[in-house]
Amino acid sequence: MDLLAIVRIAMRALARNKLRSSLTMLGIIIGVGAVIAMVGVGQGAQQQVQQQIAAMGSNLLFVGAGTVTRGGMHMGWGATKSLVYDDMQAILRECPAVKAAAPGSTSSAQVVFGNDNWATRLNGTEPEYFDIRTWPFQEGTSFTQGDVETGANVAVIGETVRKNLFGATDPLGETIRVNNLPFKVVGVLSPKGTSAAMGDDQDDIILIPITTLQKKISGQNWLRWIMVSAASRQSSYAAQQQITSLLRDRHRIRTGQDDDFFVRNLADMADLADQAGRVMTLLLASIASVSLIVGGIGIMNIMLVSVTERTREIGVRMAIGATEGDVQRQFLIEAVVLSLIGGAIGIIFGTGASYLITETLGWAVLISPTAIVTAVVFSMAVGIFFGFYPARKAARLDPIDALRYE
Repeated sequence: MDLLAIVRIAMRALARNKLRSSLTMLGIIIGVGAVIAMVGVGQGAQQQVQQQIAAMGSNLLFVGAGTVTRGGMHMGWGATKSLVYDDMQAILRECPAVKAAAPGSTSSAQVVFGNDNWATRLNGTEPEYFDIRTWPFQEGTSFTQGDVETGANVAVIGETVRKNLFGATDPLGETIRVNNLPFKVVGVLSPKGTSAAMGDDQDDIILIPITTLQKKISGQNWLRWIMVSAASRQSSYAAQQQITSLLRDRHRIRTGQDDDFFVRNLADMADLADQAGRVMTLLLASIASVSLIVGGIGIMNIMLVSVTERTREIGVRMAIGATEGDVQRQFLIEAVVLSLIGGAIGIIFGTGASYLITETLGWAVLISPTAIVTAVVFSMAVGIFFGFYPARKAARLDPIDALRYE
């Protein structure tokens, strides 16, 4: 008997028992839908973290002043005065893999405009900082190197500060008071959102010339951090090694001694986030796959019941010329068809569930074609694997005994 005829017989057999076929597919529908939705959640989270890391800057390295222990208490990073402006200039001069660098110092600030006030983070830096962070302006522009040299009272504000202080008012050219000092707003940064590294709001910030911060607000003559941009992602690792070697030499740190600074490579963070995302996606997919396997077991059980109920039908088919192979292929095709139809409905269900998750919970969900193809292949494999035993059992029935079956 040709394959097309066997397929037609299998489809007619499924159509005769619509309710049973639907209930049999239910496990596959739930399983495939769960896999699609869970993989979508995992891949969406992975993509979102990668986007947040990319938004922090291009080929970015963060050089921070080291930690220190005082009186048995471990102080946070930046507690030492180990970084100075000359360190940044030496990095630019002596590290070939470094493209740009900007110094930085940080303070807290109470900002006032009119009757509104806002507590925010105050960073002192230089104009190169905005290029290193690939941070565009939605209004205005950066302060200039001339502003840095003169210690001018000019400020660039983040989107969170703009919303909380100005509302619908255009902030450009307005004067704000930062720790009771007047500053003219010259630029407003485009929003970047939450930092993937620190989990803080990157837009809740005011940036001013570093000389202004050091001389008029903090009184510090050292740096809390240096932001560095490597020539490329590949060269960022060479830049990291060059910076580490240079600063150890400049700070006279002997072999075996701990560094009084640290260098963080954003490429490492991106790789770690990517690995964590893949593990989470695999874990979610594995959990969801359990329901798919349960659905396959359901198909096997129903097919075994079907073989028992259709024993006489099988005997008649064998008596009029059907071979064991014909019978086995018929029942195997029935199992595969159930799995494929259930898989197709499950894909629709999983995609819909993913968009529902996005709308209700605000989570990023990514439905990839690879996940859909994998779900289809997996559902077909489930049909073949769990349908083989019932199909084999049907094919091995003795025709005479089958005809006598009541």
